[in-house]
Amino acid sequence: MDKLRVCVIGTGSISDMHLQAYANNSNAILYGVYDYSKERAEAKAEQYGINRVFSSLEEVFHDPEVDAISICTWNNTHADISIGALKGGKHVLVEKPLSMNVEEALKVEEAVRQSNKILQVGFVRRFATNTKVLKSFIDNGKLGEIYYAKASCLRRLGNPGGWFADKERSGGGPLIDLGVHIIDICWYLMGRPKVKSISGHTYHMLGNRGNIEGLSFYKAADYDKDKNTVEDMANALITFENGASLMVDVSFTLHAKKDEIQVKLFGTKGGAELEPELMLVSEENNTMVNIHPQIDHLTFDFKNSFQNEIDSFVTSCLLGTKPVAPVEDGVEIMKILAGIYEASEKKSVVKFS
Repeated sequence: MDKLRVCVIGTGSISDMHLQAYANNSNAILYGVYDYSKERAEAKAEQYGINRVFSSLEEVFHDPEVDAISICTWNNTHADISIGALKGGKHVLVEKPLSMNVEEALKVEEAVRQSNKILQVGFVRRFATNTKVLKSFIDNGKLGEIYYAKASCLRRLGNPGGWFADKERSGGGPLIDLGVHIIDICWYLMGRPKVKSISGHTYHMLGNRGNIEGLSFYKAADYDKDKNTVEDMANALITFENGASLMVDVSFTLHAKKDEIQVKLFGTKGGAELEPELMLVSEENNTMVNIHPQIDHLTFDFKNSFQNEIDSFVTSCLLGTKPVAPVEDGVEIMKILAGIYEASEKKSVVKFS
């Protein structure tokens, strides 16, 4: 296989990041596109010069010319589409989260095992410039043993509505939409330790807050201020078998002064902040020092990260190498997300065997 022929499934807003990145990759061919709205699929096909607009998922799965697919659809379709594509002999890049629950995630993992195909989960922050630089420091022992991490992604007003606010389609609110990213990036940089226990809380206090005026925010295409079945906010303490711990909080809406994103890691030899911008803390000559890397992107570089993610996926498919974000990582992150929801529902600590 000289070039990877790709079909993008789902043509919502996130699909543009996939489509643009494939178009920029000389080893990929945008072969086809599919959406349940054929009109929307045809518009994307025209925009990106794609010749094939599929009329069904089954048609995609059975087309021998399709080597790989990108899944950019509602969360509740991720598992079924992934499994169908893998059974059809396709490589898969699936947007996060991998699935709606652990049971589905395990079925996807089994399908990957049986198909011997590549599946990469869309943990795009792993491919950010600041993440790569920090990981190089961590891999070289500059932080020592990382024993604590803390991450926040708090929006004052930022419930996108539409399918994001519909639990049946999304699986949850800010935890599964925003928390999945910051939990994954901490877990990844901490060395992917095995989870021991989780305590967590979710809150349904403020709703959509469609009454707020004068402050703009992203809204889904099917936004409806009166419809919301997901949590406003979630927090958790995740403890790992190696003794390390991760504290996290996320929100779609909160009585806060400003939006906030923070990712911090603390080790035996040094510490680091990944967000709001990369910085390291260390000791030199019995003095604590702050280290400010001189790089182009100190914070999450959205477009460049997606390009890196797609480029990595294409390379994995063509060379048969293990992806940076493999299916087993998607399963573990789903276990953590499900554990937080379970701990909140049961009002008790969830323990893992």
